[in-house]
Amino acid sequence: MNRRIEELERKLARIQQALAALGDLRPGSLSMQYNVCGVAGCRCKASPAKRHGPYYQLGFAHKGRHTTRFVRRADLRIVKAQLKNYAKLRQLVDQWIEVGIELSTLRIKERHEK
Repeated sequence: MNRRIEELERKLARIQQALAALGDLRPGSLSMQYNVCGVAGCRCKASPAKRHGPYYQLGFAHKGRHTTRFVRRADLRIVKAQLKNYAKLRQLVDQWIEVGIELSTLRIKERHEK
């Protein structure tokens, strides 16, 4: 059992290192939209319509409130990287929890066996 505890501790250290290396992150999802304006005779009202866009919008919930923000095309690469980092954060935290549960259980079990 001691070998398994050491293995889990090494795995936990790798998870913590990966967390520290994440960089900027943000929750949410990115969507792309095309809009219709209010100008009469505009191309967006033609048949077939050529709507304005694409426009990119970031939607996320924080502290119980849902928020959306427009994202400039020039910032898309950065925002996508931040979203990817957030997804990786969630994955690493889930792994940490799984390892932590098993590690805690083994430590308690080992303590009772002494």
